[in-house]
Formats: sequence, structure tokens, C-alpha cells
Amino acid sequence: MTARELSFTANGHDTALPDATMATVATDAFGRLFIPELAFPCRTCGQDLKLQVTGDTVTAATPCPYPDGITTTITLAVPSGTILVTDDLRPLYDWRDKGRHDPPGMASYNSVLGQHQAIAAMAAQGCAYGPVGNTCPRLYRTRDGAYVIASPDYDEDAGQEVVPAGWELLAGIITDLWAYSIADYEDWKAKGGNPDDLGFTETLVEVPPGTYEFTCHTGERSFNDAHGTVIYAGIQYLGDNEDKKGRS
Repeated sequence: MTARELSFTANGHDTALPDATMATVATDAFGRLFIPELAFPCRTCGQDLKLQVTGDTVTAATPCPYPDGITTTITLAVPSGTILVTDDLRPLYDWRDKGRHDPPGMASYNSVLGQHQAIAAMAAQGCAYGPVGNTCPRLYRTRDGAYVIASPDYDEDAGQEVVPAGWELLAGIITDLWAYSIADYEDWKAKGGNPDDLGFTETLVEVPPGTYEFTCHTGERSFNDAHGTVIYAGIQYLGDNEDKKGRS
């Protein structure tokens, strides 16, 4: 195995090595180039990087199709005016099959693309879902009447959270699943949900009946949950479909 030091360019992929890093490029027994620090696929698209060398630079041969990450937007119908807020609404809503395997053609859930596909699949079943890590965020109504799933900033000196002015706490989310899951309460019951099984980790919240748009930010390349108030998803009320029908 031979090795040489070359300047690395990710070609838009999200990897452990920043662009212009000097990387050790080796050749395996089959003549394939590899960089030991790049043992994992792109965190955004989930692709294994195939490398090519041009002069003194080693580059990912194909560009990442999502160089800025992915902003995922879905809608949730809430005709009952009551949402069930928790972390885990499986098995009534699940993007995986009963064997707990990702569907064919789905990217790894460890990638942004795989999580985007999971969010879309859950939305198609009637569940607003999104990964948030082990953060235990909360659902707030903001001062302008919108909603957010967020973790407020924390003032170390004061020893308390700094909740933005006008935010109203509606529900906490215990993230044993490292996610939030929100569904229309009546839809959840219609799918087999038992109200007697609800405990302290689930919250029922009254909201105006209608359709809500969830914009999930965790897949964006610029998303940063290291400091400040972190907004994982913004939620906008799109209106009451039944009311619109009545006025048309």
C-alpha cells in the first residue's frame, strides 16, 4: 500500500475533513484510493466517496447533490383541533417495515437524506416527525401565533433558560427516540391508539383545526445546535380547509 499527502476537496459533501485539509491518500490492494479519516459516508447524502487525484489535490469524484443540506417541509392535517405531542408514535406511524428495516431505496437514516425521507414517509401517514437528538425540546406558541419546536438558550450565570419574549410553552418532549412525533389525536385513535395508554411523556394540545406546515431545519448544513435558542422546526397554520370550502 502506497500513501501520499494531498490537499482534500469534498466537492460539496459533508465529511470529517474540511476542504483544503492535507490528507493521507492511500491505495488499497485493488488499486482504489482511500483516506483513512473518511471511513464514513457523506453525512448529508449518505454516499461513499469515490476519490480522484488531479495534480496535488484529491477530490470526491462526484458532487454532493445537497451541498447546502436539506430543508424538509411537510403538512399535517389536524381536523380535530387536538394534537398528540410526544417523541415516539410507533408502531401506528413508522417509516420502516415491521421488521424494523428501512424501505428499499431509502438512504441511511444516519444521513440527512435518509432523515428527510423518513420525515416525508411519516407525514404521508399523518405524523409530523423530525429528528432532534437527545435534546428534549418543547413545543411553543410564539408571540406572532406561529409555533416552534425548540430548546431555549440557557444563561449559565443566572442558572436558568432564556425563553424568548412572548413564547408560550405548550408541551415538553422526552426524546427517548431522539425525535418529536405529532399527530391529530382523532387520527391516532382511529389507527388504534388507546387513550388509556397515554402517560406523562405524551401531551394533548388544543389548536385551531386545519392544516399546519412544518419546516424542519435539522438537515440544513448551516444548522447549529451548539448555542443560543435552537429551533428544530417552525410550524405555520395554513388555515381551516373546511372553512375555506364553506366560503368558496
